[in-house]
Amino acid sequence: MKSSTQPINFGNHDPLALHVDVLPQIEALSLVRGRPLIISDCDEVLMQFLVGLETYLETQGLWLDLKSYALTGNIKRRDTDVAIDPSEMPDLMKGFFETSTNLLLAVPGAADALKALSARAQIVVLTNVPFSQRETRARSLAAQGMDYPVIANTGLKGGAVRKLADIVEAPVFFLDDIPHNISSVAKAHSACHRLHFIADPRLAKLMGPAADSHFHTTDWRLAQTFIEERLTEDGF
Repeated sequence: MKSSTQPINFGNHDPLALHVDVLPQIEALSLVRGRPLIISDCDEVLMQFLVGLETYLETQGLWLDLKSYALTGNIKRRDTDVAIDPSEMPDLMKGFFETSTNLLLAVPGAADALKALSARAQIVVLTNVPFSQRETRARSLAAQGMDYPVIANTGLKGGAVRKLADIVEAPVFFLDDIPHNISSVAKAHSACHRLHFIADPRLAKLMGPAADSHFHTTDWRLAQTFIEERLTEDGF
C-alpha cells in the first residue's frame, strides 16, 4: 500500500534512477548470468502487511478505513473517527516498521511457490522497507521459509530491476502490489514479465489489474503457474 493518494507523474523522473544506498546492495549479490531471475516485492506479496499494520494501529488507538488503496487520509483515531494529519504519517510508519517488521506473517503459499520456482530461477526480494530494517526483514523471511537475498529500496523500482536484469541477461519476472512500481519497471525494462500481486482480498477489491502488468492475482498458486509457463516458453 502507498502512504499517499497522489498519482505518480513520471515527468522528468528517470526510470533508471537508483538511490545511492541501493546500488551497493545489488553489487554485493552473487547472481548467475544466464539464469532467470524472479524479483519479488515483500509487503502484500510475501508478507501480510495489512494485517500486521492493523494490529499495530490498534495499539496506537487508530484504525484503517479501507475506502481506498492508500494509507494517508485513511488512518483514523478510534475516539474521534477523524483521520490523522498527513504530517504524522512518517513517524507512525517508522514506529510500525521498527516494532512490526519481524512480526509480519507470510502470505499463504508464498514460501512453497518460491521454493518450487527456485529450481528454475534465482530469487531476490526488492522491498521498500527502511534501510535500517533490511536485516530484520531478511531474518523474518528466512524464518518463514524464504531465505533469499533482500534489497532495501526507496522510491520507484524500475532502476533496480533494470540493473539486476543487466547483470543476469536472462528472463526477469517482477511481482508488486503497487501499479506505479509496475509501470516504472515497464519503462525501465520492458521485456520483464510483470505480475500485479495483491495478497489481501480486501485490498484486491479496491484496485483492478495494473495497466502495465501482464498478470493479476491474489493467489501464489496462480502466480507460480504463470511464471512456470513463461519460463517454459522462454526455454528454461
